[in-house]
Amino acid sequence: MLYSEEDKLIFRFDDHLLWIEPWGENALRIRATKLASMPEQDWALSPKPQACSSTIETPADSEASITNGKIKAVVSRRGKIIIYDSKGNKLLEEYARHRRDLQDPKCSALEVEARELRPILGGDFHLTMRFESLDPKEKIYGMGQYQQPSLNLKGSDIELAHRNSQASVPFALSSLGYGLLWNNPGIGRAVLGTNTMSFEAYSTKALDYWVVAGDTPAEIEEAYSSVTGYVPMMPEYGLGFWQCKLRYWNQEQLLNVAREYKKRNVPLDLIVVDFFHWKHQGEWKFDPKFWPDPDAMVKELKELNVELMVSIWPTVENLSENYPEMLERGLLIRHDRGVRVAMQCDGDITHFDATNPEARKFIWSRAKKNYYDKGIKVFWLDEAEPEYSIYDFDIYRYHAGSNLQIGNTYPKEYARAFYEGMEAEGQTNIVNLLRCAWAGSQKYGALVWSGDIASSWGSFRNQLSAGLNMGLAGIPWWTTDIGGFHGGNPDDPAFRELFTRWFQWGTFCPVMRLHGDREPKPEGQPTASGSNNEVWSYGEEVYEICKKYIGIREELRDYTRELMKEAHEKGTPVIRTLFYEFPKDQRAWEVETEYLYGSKYLVVPVLEAGQRSIKAYLPAGASWKLWGGDQVHEGGQDVETVCPIDTMPVFVRV
Repeated sequence: MLYSEEDKLIFRFDDHLLWIEPWGENALRIRATKLASMPEQDWALSPKPQACSSTIETPADSEASITNGKIKAVVSRRGKIIIYDSKGNKLLEEYARHRRDLQDPKCSALEVEARELRPILGGDFHLTMRFESLDPKEKIYGMGQYQQPSLNLKGSDIELAHRNSQASVPFALSSLGYGLLWNNPGIGRAVLGTNTMSFEAYSTKALDYWVVAGDTPAEIEEAYSSVTGYVPMMPEYGLGFWQCKLRYWNQEQLLNVAREYKKRNVPLDLIVVDFFHWKHQGEWKFDPKFWPDPDAMVKELKELNVELMVSIWPTVENLSENYPEMLERGLLIRHDRGVRVAMQCDGDITHFDATNPEARKFIWSRAKKNYYDKGIKVFWLDEAEPEYSIYDFDIYRYHAGSNLQIGNTYPKEYARAFYEGMEAEGQTNIVNLLRCAWAGSQKYGALVWSGDIASSWGSFRNQLSAGLNMGLAGIPWWTTDIGGFHGGNPDDPAFRELFTRWFQWGTFCPVMRLHGDREPKPEGQPTASGSNNEVWSYGEEVYEICKKYIGIREELRDYTRELMKEAHEKGTPVIRTLFYEFPKDQRAWEVETEYLYGSKYLVVPVLEAGQRSIKAYLPAGASWKLWGGDQVHEGGQDVETVCPIDTMPVFVRV
């Protein structure tokens, strides 16, 4: 049965209910379930925008259709969906191989459903959504952050789950002219194959995806941002250089580092107090043994024009002063078996339930008293370490009721706790540094960093793809541990080269942040702190290069502020693939080792040890000259340029 109701096109057959409705410009939201009624959650999507000028046609004896601007969905009498753009090009077609519609040219005895909702214990469904692969040469980008070098994800098998250094943000942008948000926040899988494409949610109540048509990647990206939300405006301290390491273990050590930056006249916007500055997890305050006077510390840093960021974990140790109250009030995640321990990391711990509004209020009340009211306005919301879990699967599956359906939204709700709290205090430029994010996290001030990655050239290469795809997935604020996190000895010449190249590239990331767990580990400090990781820790030559690039970052401050304004107002990525700015240039869709910082600067990272010359492709449609050079090159060609250790090639659009 096909019919319309208000602005929805509805299909019903037996126990299967399908809704298609306009949701923003040139976009449709598609939902299906086998429940008696459609679930009401909007998940990543903002409340439904005002009605667009959509039209629905439901002829009695043929297929029905719904059109919203540049997108059109056609539904057969047996419920199969094909989606077109305004030019009649096929964007998506469901992959169905059965004999329910004998007039379908793809009628088959295979008995494969396009929208498969298979019941599982507990009342939910294991959902699989299948699409035809219309063009094996299609290119797909976005989907979040994955530790792999490929920017184009066509042909990839992608886990939809959060892990340390992996962030599932399931928005796909296609070279065919569509964007698709998989609006099912359950653990799952996406296979972007050349024969079929499929999305899975292992436990959900309904199929839910949003699809948009657009003439350019920018049009698609801006439409997506309009329905999932915009980042706040980046505060001034987010435009410069950030200093961090694992870890500053007491107050005097941290202040001495900030003083040294001031003494050397090296600009520093922010410094970080990392984990285990507390006595017990779940107390959310400084241990007075090592941090005797936080008020004085913050005051001195302010006088140095340096902001302080503190790391806050969602973990609650059973020895914490807050544990009894949180347990009694039901503010902790539930466990479906065993003792009340989700993770073991310097104690037996569980997590506060960020999906519970009362739990969010509770943790903010403690953070407000012990941090915010002392002048600390920047938070590192570390979702903690899945690898320390005593279970076989990551902690994000656990929350109130142990229902997997909202497992992937945990980091989003964690950021929301601090966003809501700071917003209530009248603060609007909010930054929450996070290990993970989901679709829509950007509107809670999510600055995602790429987790605890290796200090290696291969890992460095992976971060380039990770950052660009995160921007296309709708998370414009992104950063990485300059030099990598694990290992790396500042006295090792080989690591110094890697660090230098990473530092140069980090200058042209949305946020420039130095972090890492360096070798060798110092002795006599509680909880491993890592060796020195300041810019002067790598020898005089590297120090001078770092000073040069921090100076470049300062020179770019006004420009970076404008990029942050674009991200805030339109959702535009700060770092952009070449095709984002030059979609008509086919080579721009092929290049994966260059990118644009905004629209003006073409960045060519040096990604190999020992490399001192590099070939760069200059996109067609603009003229370019090397930063600091005079020669103008027309776009649409490759040019060879030198890259001595103190220089990373950057071309300026002229």
